[in-house]
Order: sequence, then C-alpha cells, then structure tokens
Amino acid sequence: MSKVWFVTGSSRGFGRRYVEAALERGDRVVATARDEESLADLSAVHGDAVLPLRLDVTDRAAVLAAVKRGYEHFGRLDVVVNNAGYGLFGAVEELSEQALRDQLETNLFGALWVTQAVLPYLREQGSGHIVQVSSTGGVAAWPLVGGYHASKWALEGLSESLAQEVAGLGIKVTIVEPGAYATDWGGSSAVQSEPVAAYDEVRGALGAFMATLDFGDPAAAGRALLEVVDSDNPPLRVFFGTQGNEMLPAVYAERLKVWAQWQDLAARAQG
Repeated sequence: MSKVWFVTGSSRGFGRRYVEAALERGDRVVATARDEESLADLSAVHGDAVLPLRLDVTDRAAVLAAVKRGYEHFGRLDVVVNNAGYGLFGAVEELSEQALRDQLETNLFGALWVTQAVLPYLREQGSGHIVQVSSTGGVAAWPLVGGYHASKWALEGLSESLAQEVAGLGIKVTIVEPGAYATDWGGSSAVQSEPVAAYDEVRGALGAFMATLDFGDPAAAGRALLEVVDSDNPPLRVFFGTQGNEMLPAVYAERLKVWAQWQDLAARAQG
C-alpha cells in the first residue's frame, strides 16, 4: 500500500532525495520548500502524485495551513519528514544573537511546528511515522559549529520525549543522524559568522579534518529512508553514512570512562 509523505526542505539535498525516492516507487508526496518554483520539475515528472507547496517552516501559521492542505488533498499522512535546516558556522564567541536565534527557529522550532501540526491527524488515524533529520552532530560536537549542534541536540531531546509520548498512539518516531554527505549544507545555504582571528588555527584544523572525510551520496540516503519507514519496528535513532559508527562509539566510551572516574564525587554531591 502506497504511503503519503509530508517533507520539508524539498528543493535540494536530502529533502529532494527523500521526495524522489518516495515518488519513484509510487508513493505520494506533499513536497514543501521556501521557493515553490524549485519544485516545478517534480510536478512535471510525477504529476498528481506530488503536491508542491511553498513553506517557510519558521512561520507557524503557514505550517498549520500547509499540513491541513496536504492532509485534505491526499486524505491521510503516513510519513512526515522534518528535513528543513541549514548549517551555522562560527566559534561560540563569534555567534551573533540573531544568527543563533535564526538557526534555532529553523532547525528546532520549524520541526516542532510541523510535528505539532501533524500530530492531531496522526492520532486520529492511529498511525504515522515522524522522521526527524538530525545529524551525527546531534550526539557529538566539534569546534566551530556550536550553534548548529545546539539546534540538533535540542531536536534530539525533544524527539526522544516525543517518541515515548506517542508510542501508545500508533505513531513511530525516528531520528536520522547523517554523517558527511555531498549536499549544500556547508555551501551556499550555510551561514558564516564574522571570524575572530584567535580561532584561525582551529578553523584550519577543522578544514583539514573535513578534507579527509568520504562524503556520501544523498540518493543512497533516500533509498535507505524507504527501508526505515517500511520497517515494522523502526529504530529511534539511525546513522546514515559510515562516519557515525566509525567515530561515535569512541565518544560514548570516553563519556562512560569520565563518568566512572568521577562517580565518587557524584555520590558526594548527592549529600
């Protein structure tokens, strides 16, 4: 049985690949983007199977209207993908208040508004799958992307609570954590803070590290998401790409090690 999807950030990158993977196998999609014209080619190829909508996820009223229109157009919503987002680059000292607020408005609040908008429909259906697109940067942190990490760590905590709240309502939640991919995340869609020279050495080291990474194919991520949403028992969290399983077990091992080293003090702190 074909599924009906609602996908944010569908104009390029992961969002476009998720939409294409769904449409190519015969599903129907409400594809949203800030520029509706960027979705015109989807309609040309897939016709009535796709409903393209202009949507800025930071506009809560517009989110409510888009979700309502999508639900009424196709009669149901099965998979909701909160994909809209961008990268904010800069050391913590370099971040402006407005840049960080804008990052949270899109990456965190945008996902929240969509989630809140779809939940009444999913609860009424007694089914549905919410996919929150996070990052390996949602469970670990690196220098110069602290603002981005803040948005994704917050999204992960929100989504883990959500999963427990809706588990008895027939609604599934999955947090997708991609590693490095050949998308525009670090390109024209990114926001760069005004640099402070004191962090130039850190910038150089991070650039050298990024140059060593094997960037994944977003189309492969699109195909992988189909397997996730078709699963009878989908994961709460899943890495996309190889970096997560290569790098993050060591991060968690170090956390466990340090907690264990300081457990006596932790006990004393209880009083």
